[in-house]
Amino acid sequence: MFTLFSVDDHIVEPAHVWTDRVPAKFKDRVPHVVEVDGRQIWEWEGGRELTMGLNAVAGKPREEWGMEPARFEDMIPGCYDPVERRKDLLSNGIFASVSFPTLPGFGGRKFATWPDKELALVCVQAWNDYMIDEWCGAGRDVFVPMHILPVWDIDLAIKEHERMVAKGSKAICFIEDPYVVELPSFHGGYWEPLFAAAQADQTPICMHIGSGGAAIDLSKIHAVGGEMPNPMTEIAAAFAVAARSACNLMVSPLLRKYPDAKVVWSEGGIGWIPAALERADRQWQRHQYWSHVENADILPSAVARRSMYFCMIEEPIGIKYRYDFEIDNILWESDYPHADTPFPKSQMAAKEVFDGVPQTEIDKITHKNAEKLFHFPIDQQLVADYLGSSS
Repeated sequence: MFTLFSVDDHIVEPAHVWTDRVPAKFKDRVPHVVEVDGRQIWEWEGGRELTMGLNAVAGKPREEWGMEPARFEDMIPGCYDPVERRKDLLSNGIFASVSFPTLPGFGGRKFATWPDKELALVCVQAWNDYMIDEWCGAGRDVFVPMHILPVWDIDLAIKEHERMVAKGSKAICFIEDPYVVELPSFHGGYWEPLFAAAQADQTPICMHIGSGGAAIDLSKIHAVGGEMPNPMTEIAAAFAVAARSACNLMVSPLLRKYPDAKVVWSEGGIGWIPAALERADRQWQRHQYWSHVENADILPSAVARRSMYFCMIEEPIGIKYRYDFEIDNILWESDYPHADTPFPKSQMAAKEVFDGVPQTEIDKITHKNAEKLFHFPIDQQLVADYLGSSS
């Protein structure tokens, strides 16, 4: 049996998240679910979006995948119901879970695009309160609290971070490259207060692939009359986005100035890391003089080994090269309820990946590294109950 701690799962927000938590004057303007031609769609002031589809295929045969389900009742309840999610996770020997948002985008990226920032702020706060009070409230022994930020204003972001840490949040949900979504880059001083705060209160900054937007801009392809790529193109190449974003932060001043801040890269895999670090160091040594980098004696690979954590689901090639990075910085993820999840066969998937790996290393990757990073020890009674039910 594997003791699993998933550092990457996803909430499909239930319909009441925002309407139950904002002042009356905002209720008609915040995200709420409407019926359109038999589908349930999120609608808010100035926008409309379907956020289900491949975001909620857990438990369904692969032959049935597609852009359905389009209604909550088409999903298994664990997609949006925290009580059922807890049951699903425990049935697979997953005893702790970090859950990213869906509708807001990661780090509250969607809300940053809204012209009415007062409305955007109450939406950020409502999601955060839902996460702490209701989602985690349904299973504080399993769910690791995470919060998003009003990323368009660093002062508001720090204030919200402090509010959420006081409420018990253990992780920041952030954007892998804010420059991509027209926010200040990691190479100036704008984000220093956030990294300083994360270092001071030991809150890991979690970045998920796609948090800076899609790797392929389909609107541009359509505009020039080109053929649309196979949807698998972006999914298969997603690790490249994680690699670029991680290298970007490795060579920025932030983790040199705040060396004890911790950054987690979700769903980008680990197999690419040794080659990326090798190349980053070589380019750093060649180009540091004309580019006038700070702390030139600290190589990008040193930054990564000290401050960065990377996640894997089913990646035997990554395990093969684990000694070329740091075993203490590799984490396991489930990705429930997205298409990458091994649920409901998480134990079998782990067995295939970790076959032949020493138990001490398995324990680190599957749960001990995450327990230490998120300050969230697994409840051993849950483990005992699982073993008892499996015997």
